Amino acid sequence: MKGKYAENTEVSSDRSKSEIEKTLRKYGAKEFVSGWNDNQAMILFSMEGRKVKFLLPLPPKSDFSKTETGRVRKPNQVEEAYEQGIRQRWRALSLAIKAKLEMLECGIATFDEEFLPYIVMPNGSTVAEEVIPKVKQAYLDGKQPQILIG
Repeated sequence: MKGKYAENTEVSSDRSKSEIEKTLRKYGAKEFVSGWNDNQAMILFSMEGRKVKFLLPLPPKSDFSKTETGRVRKPNQVEEAYEQGIRQRWRALSLAIKAKLEMLECGIATFDEEFLPYIVMPNGSTVAEEVIPKVKQAYLDGKQPQILIG
């Protein structure tokens, strides 16, 4: 893939997360939670009677040990490139959420149509976690999975 949205952004991850929270509040979200571990960040919010969870995969720091041309980076350069990669991902998530909410605002799509994969089911898993394996299996064996039958 050539070029990444916001690959050179100077906007901090905290500012992007804050923008996401502010945007969600503006569009009617009732709750907002965020957290992280070593390999992913997460935001969870409630809106339209649904809980929605986005997991943001964080790249391993080792991915930044070399430049795009293969030159080895110094430790401080690795840290700098790693932080840039994280900032880029937060900007992309912010853009995606804003775009989804604007689709709702304009009447192009419904809440469920835009956020369906990220909606949290009563068992704690997302719709995507429940459905994607069944879709993959359906393509392997040619049988309609039960979850997709009306």
